[in-house]
Amino acid sequence: MGMSVTISAATDEDAEQILKLQYLCYQSEAQLYGDYSIEPLTQSLASVRAELESGTVLVARLGDEVVASVRGTVDAEGTAHIGKLIVHPRMQRHGLGGRLLTAIETRLGEAGGARRFQLFTGHRSDHNLRLYRKHGYAPVTTERIDERLTVVRLAKDARADAFATSA
Repeated sequence: MGMSVTISAATDEDAEQILKLQYLCYQSEAQLYGDYSIEPLTQSLASVRAELESGTVLVARLGDEVVASVRGTVDAEGTAHIGKLIVHPRMQRHGLGGRLLTAIETRLGEAGGARRFQLFTGHRSDHNLRLYRKHGYAPVTTERIDERLTVVRLAKDARADAFATSA
């Protein structure tokens, strides 16, 4: 490729690329669960722009192209909610998702005051579950949504993350 991937804060100009990438990336999840009405596939551009204004959104760029993204917010109790970690299919399995996850944790921990990180995925999303476990997340709850989907919520303490990265 010749170019390196850079991670930075998303801007409003990134909203359309993020939405298109999200649509591409969530096709496999929709197929896995037999449900193409999932929120990432029906989200509007206005809603993505609102998330850019209200939370922390990071993107990974290869040149001018957004090839990955992640979003997060910190609630009043200090729990960072991380979501929509997406990596372009051609860029998957090269550590970019892990880099983005670490970057959002750092940003939400330092600037947002997060004391705990929480995210979720579907029970059949093996690659996601492996990635999250590799980064110190442990399942805390499961919720059966319907006959096809059970959501697995995973969490870890921010302090545990700080110790893991300094070791």
